Amino acid sequence: MTGKLAGKVALITGGTSGIGKAAVEGFTKEGAGVVFTGNNQEAGNAIAAATGAIFVQHAVQDVSGWERVKQTVRDRFGRLDIAFANAGTNAGDSDIESVTVDAWQNLLDINLTGPMLTVKSSVELMRANPEGSGGSIVINSSINGILALAGDVTYSTTKGALRLLAKSSAVHLAREKTNIRVNTIHPGVIETALIKGAIDGAPDPAAARGMLENIAPVGRMGSMAEVVSLLMYLASDESKFMTGSEIVIDGASTAGLPGV
Repeated sequence: MTGKLAGKVALITGGTSGIGKAAVEGFTKEGAGVVFTGNNQEAGNAIAAATGAIFVQHAVQDVSGWERVKQTVRDRFGRLDIAFANAGTNAGDSDIESVTVDAWQNLLDINLTGPMLTVKSSVELMRANPEGSGGSIVINSSINGILALAGDVTYSTTKGALRLLAKSSAVHLAREKTNIRVNTIHPGVIETALIKGAIDGAPDPAAARGMLENIAPVGRMGSMAEVVSLLMYLASDESKFMTGSEIVIDGASTAGLPGV
């Protein structure tokens, strides 16, 4: 622990599991004050108790609920320096012939409207910082925002759209001289609890692990700690000239043609 984020305040969506939970844990260890959101009240309470972070039960696509999230940040900290738009899902997705309109719309609401509301709300808070406007916003996209999945048409579409949400926002905020940066990260296969559960539940866990590890030419899955380290850099003042960027962290999964 270096105290890299001491004095900073972070907002993390989808913070009750996976990369979001790891970000809550990592940011608090580095000295940040953290407000995090999610649907799972029990998990949120447990993480808050363990880390000292503040949990607000909120579905990222709930427009009116954002007022409570923003007010919590204002009341508890009076500022916002970092936002990690992490919440997302591929539940109910399918290929273009099979996907239902309801499933498509639900994923658009969570994966695209939710991050848009996160950016919009975070900019409002960051513009009002006591010493003047400024902050870093990171949107969690995916390597599937670069290379699509045939069986997850909605997930791929929304993750691709996040790239341009970030770029459009970054250019606007730069031109407005807000000192607010917006970037996307694009993780490959990361060994989260969800992935571990899928491996353990597979008919042949060893084969399932091998398949996932071999997606990346480096021959392994990424760790949540590695993703959090990237987030730390983007959240810190060390990355002040980075905005509108897309940073891939995937062990070369998207760098070349598989098998060639």
